[in-house]
Amino acid sequence: MAMATGGNGQAGGGRRRRGARHAPVAEINMTPFIDVMLVLLIIFMVAAPLLAVGVPIDLPKTTAGPINVDQKPLTVSIDEKGKIYLQDNEVPQADLVNRLKAAAKQGVDERIYLRGAARVDYGRVAEVLALLKTAGFTKTALINQPSEAKP
Repeated sequence: MAMATGGNGQAGGGRRRRGARHAPVAEINMTPFIDVMLVLLIIFMVAAPLLAVGVPIDLPKTTAGPINVDQKPLTVSIDEKGKIYLQDNEVPQADLVNRLKAAAKQGVDERIYLRGAARVDYGRVAEVLALLKTAGFTKTALINQPSEAKP
C-alpha cells in the first residue's frame, strides 16, 4: 500500500502553518439579528392594541356578541364629561349632523355606531341618539363592552 505524503515528507499532508489555523470565518452570525427581530416583534405586539381605540371611554358591559365589520364604521362617542366625538375629533353638538352627513359615504343609510361611556348620563346618550334619528340616520347601533362570562 502506498501512503500519501505531504510536501515535507510527513504522512497525512503535514501540519499547517501557524497563521492559517486562525483564518477569518466568512459566515454571518445570525443570532444578533434574530434577537433584534424578536424584540421588535414583542414591541409591536404590545403596542398594536394600544393604537386601536381613539377616544378612551369606559363602555358598559353586556352579553351581546361582537359585530363583524368589513370597513371602518362612523363612530360617535360620548365621554364621561358629555363631550361628543366624531371618530377621534371633538365636535360641538350643533355641528354633529352636518359633519356626519359630510363623512357618510352612503348618506343617511350609513351605519352609525354610538359609544357612550358607562358613567355618562343616559339622558345625554338619548339626546344624541334622538339628534341622529331626526337627522335621518336610522341605522344606529349602541356599542358596549362584552362582560366576562360568569360560571
